[in-house]
Amino acid sequence: MDQVPSAAIVTGASSGIGRELVIYLDSISAADELWITGRNGQALSDLRDSIKTKAVIIEADISSDEGIEILRRKIEDEEPSIKLLANCAGIGYRYKVEDQSDSELKDTIDVNCTALTRVCRMCLPYLRDGAGIINIASSAGFIPQPGFAVYAASKSYVISFSRALHYELKARHVRVTAVCPGPVRTSFQKRATRGAGDEFTGMRAHIVKDPADIAVGAVKANGRGHRTYVPGISQKLLHLISKIIPQNWIIRWIKC
Repeated sequence: MDQVPSAAIVTGASSGIGRELVIYLDSISAADELWITGRNGQALSDLRDSIKTKAVIIEADISSDEGIEILRRKIEDEEPSIKLLANCAGIGYRYKVEDQSDSELKDTIDVNCTALTRVCRMCLPYLRDGAGIINIASSAGFIPQPGFAVYAASKSYVISFSRALHYELKARHVRVTAVCPGPVRTSFQKRATRGAGDEFTGMRAHIVKDPADIAVGAVKANGRGHRTYVPGISQKLLHLISKIIPQNWIIRWIKC
């Protein structure tokens, strides 16, 4: 019987951290196949053509039931030996709740929480012993953030879910890592401001990170079995402060 090829599955692979993660996984030959999924088919094709590892393109909007079913059918039909699952798809808006539309609120929760959870669940039967799961969260998930409330709450969910799932899968030696960066130089900021600006301002401009660095650090942290990966001194400090200082004090200080 032919051996089932190992696979690394990356959602949100068409841009940002997801794209850089695929490039890094290719550079270290992390799996026999890289399954790359996202909504932008052309971007996925361009990514496939730029790497050496066999890439399986799954063009799907996983925030929708239809997109989830496309990915589910592919996994159930192929029954891959999943070596790594990386949930990188994410969305959010830097506006007060009352200034966001119903669709913006729904999209944030559907992508950041619902889709991530459903993708994890559908992949569990196919994760090989010793596999890894990387869930892209955010340092915004450490504390409530007025003006960014829904996004921050959704990332708090990702952190909590990832930590619990790590313990559920310990007997299978599957490592689950919640990655919690601060500002990252991707297209996220432009979308979060509805196109108003793609550059970080104020303090964030001085602590913004490159997505390639986040991707490399995330894979290494997962390999070491870290439950949480917080890149950068400023975000590590925020993580520490969130544990020892009353959140009401921090919320008054935050400017979103």
